[in-house]
Amino acid sequence: MGAFNTLDDIDVAGKTVLVRGDLNVPMKDGAVTDTTRLDRLVPTLTELAGKGAKVVMLSHFGRPKGTRKLEFTLKPVADALATALGKPVAFADDCIGPVAEAAVAALEPGGFLVLENLRFYAEEEKNDADFAAKLGALGDIYVNDAFSAAHRAHASTEAIARVLPAAAGRLMQAELEALTDALEAPQRPVLAVVGGAKISTKLDLLGNLVSKVDMLALGGGMANTFLYAQGKDLGASLCEKDMADEARTIMGKAADAGCEILLPTDGVVGKEFKAGTPSETLSVDAVPADGMVLDIGPASAEMLKGKLADCKTVVWNGPLGAFEVEPFDAGTNVVAQEAASRTGAGALLTVAGGGDTVAALAHAGVGDKFSYVSTAGGAFLEWLEGKDLPGVAALKK
Repeated sequence: MGAFNTLDDIDVAGKTVLVRGDLNVPMKDGAVTDTTRLDRLVPTLTELAGKGAKVVMLSHFGRPKGTRKLEFTLKPVADALATALGKPVAFADDCIGPVAEAAVAALEPGGFLVLENLRFYAEEEKNDADFAAKLGALGDIYVNDAFSAAHRAHASTEAIARVLPAAAGRLMQAELEALTDALEAPQRPVLAVVGGAKISTKLDLLGNLVSKVDMLALGGGMANTFLYAQGKDLGASLCEKDMADEARTIMGKAADAGCEILLPTDGVVGKEFKAGTPSETLSVDAVPADGMVLDIGPASAEMLKGKLADCKTVVWNGPLGAFEVEPFDAGTNVVAQEAASRTGAGALLTVAGGGDTVAALAHAGVGDKFSYVSTAGGAFLEWLEGKDLPGVAALKK
């Protein structure tokens, strides 16, 4: 990671460190319902505090659209962060100006402070230089630990890195190292597993991956579109028939790049998408007119398990079937569990993220058994698409 400063490269003792985290966590009835993002910030925050820094958190929450709205206050998130840290966390009712300045001044070295929602100011999402300067005036050093917001050029992710000395936090560092190991300098062969409903939302991703990986395994509705492009009739299955030409273009790019595309040969077919609906395993050449392919079949899952045995690196985005409803979770579960087993044996590097991937892997019981699982969503997808992320570019030395 020589292109970025990390916490190893900065002296924070006695300094005020502004940490851009992602505190945009799910809430219900005023309480945080999933603390994953908070828990992942704890290593950076505790390390900085342990080195004698004043630790000041910056974050957005929801979409208040540049106005102060009580339902988007970060106060309850600050309370949840205190629980995650096991330490008190102060809260300031503003993120710039006298209120924020007084809260920072009152903070002791080793203490924690959360500033109010950045998006109460429209200047945040406009990447406004003056707003970034006002944020920067509160601290001595800027640390970005919000890879999940790195695809946005906002004042707190991009402009502020030009105001203060900047470094990647431990979570950002882990994300960048995992993605570099998976796609930029991987151990080969590399297999990408891509699922989900539509190829129309993942054209850039697929186009970039076929030039980076050795094998591309497709599942979900997008696999149906590729099979349709090969002339198969998949009955009532989810299928973007108007994207057949794009699917054929991607297959052509893959052939030119020496990337093998792996498509299902069988599927679990039902007549409606709901729990308990009767289903049967059929060849993709034998789907009835009223049948829907809702998961890859056992032969396809076994084929992918065999491919995993030959791989050194796996990049995973999206489920292979309608995993939310049994029995259409079986394909995702079988392949994910095999990948996790090989990861645990030290034979495979597995990096996953984006969309429903985190939920699908957790459902399969392997959410903590991959080498790295990103909760970043959009930023993870844009990285896979080969795009330069503004919040990452701003950290480069």
